[in-house]
Amino acid sequence: MKARLIHEVEGQRTFAVVLQSGGEAVTQLKAFADREGVQAASLTAIGAFSDAVLGYFDWQRKEYRRNPVRDQVEVASFIGDIAWADDAPSLHVHVVLGRQDGTALAGHLMEAHVRPTLEVILVESPAHLHKRRDQESGLALIDPQA
Repeated sequence: MKARLIHEVEGQRTFAVVLQSGGEAVTQLKAFADREGVQAASLTAIGAFSDAVLGYFDWQRKEYRRNPVRDQVEVASFIGDIAWADDAPSLHVHVVLGRQDGTALAGHLMEAHVRPTLEVILVESPAHLHKRRDQESGLALIDPQA
C-alpha cells in the first residue's frame, strides 16, 4: 500500500491511498485508518479485484449473507465511510463490480483481493462520527448525535 496526504485544511485531511495487487482491501483500509488516526471519513475508489465477498443484509436473520465473487472484476463503484465504533475505526463500503460480459454485482464489501490496483480517495471529516448498536437491526449505525 502507498499513501499520500494530498490536502489538509482546518482539520480536514484528504489522502490518496493506492492498494497493490494481492492485498486484501478491507483489512488494509482499516489498518490505514487506524495508523493515521482517522475516526470519520468518506471514501471512493476505482480499480479491480481478483475475487471478493459481497454481503446482503438479511433482515429476518439480522445478519449478512455472504456472496462470493470468484471472477476478476472491475470496481465500477466504491463508496463508503469510516466511523468510530468500539474504540476503533469501522469501515462500511458498498460496491458495484463489473464482470467481463458487462453484467454487474453489488453489495456490502466484506472482503476483496486487489488486482492490479485500487485507488482510494479518503476525505477525513473534522467532526468525528460514531456508531451505535441499533436495537432493531443489530447493526452498528452512524449516530449523528453521538
